[in-house]
Amino acid sequence: MTDGPAALREAHHADVSGGWLRPAVFGAMDGLVTNIALIAGVGGGGVSPRSIVLTGAAGLVAGAISMGLGEYTSVRSANEQVAAEVAKERRELERHPEAEARELADAWVARGLPWDLAQQVAEAVRRNPEEALRVHVREELGVDPDDQPSPWAAAISSFFFFSAGALVPLLTYLLGFTNLWLALGVGGLGLFTAGAVVARFTNRPWWSGGLRQLLLGALAAAATYGIGTLIGTNALA
Repeated sequence: MTDGPAALREAHHADVSGGWLRPAVFGAMDGLVTNIALIAGVGGGGVSPRSIVLTGAAGLVAGAISMGLGEYTSVRSANEQVAAEVAKERRELERHPEAEARELADAWVARGLPWDLAQQVAEAVRRNPEEALRVHVREELGVDPDDQPSPWAAAISSFFFFSAGALVPLLTYLLGFTNLWLALGVGGLGLFTAGAVVARFTNRPWWSGGLRQLLLGALAAAATYGIGTLIGTNALA
């Protein structure tokens, strides 16, 4: 327990804008669910352990590359869109500074600030062009132009965490075991652990986060196992 107001401490909030946590969480969860479901599907079809390992390894590599490229493209495109809007706002501030100041004051008045005070603050902000740009972008777009996520951080996080997640259900096969249910059990344990860890970032009960992720993964595995069993049975008929 810490003493004193949280606002007086430099870092009383977690970093939520670095661009790595969301793709890392999404990558790990996606890697786990994807390969658990993939292994369950081909295992349900009755293929050999060697084929299961080959399928899981292919799913790991293909999925990790796809996730990394997708995250890089997504985050970079979002940043470029923000940059374009920032440039548009900069032009408006250069061409119509008084109108932009009134717009900012109106926004603050709508939030309950007295008109005179809102106008004074907007005028003070207008005298500093760079600060005026940052304030207008935050107010109108809801983003901080100086604190955008890194596309490289998102891509690398997604790539490696997907790979780590996808590796978990393959571990038993790589260690020499050939039982499908053992592999799925280890994958389920990985899902529960990942969900519990993520819950720690959001101040939710660890068991709740773990069970939620385990349930979602189990539903995906059950669906693909059923499809694999159906196809395998028909193929052998």
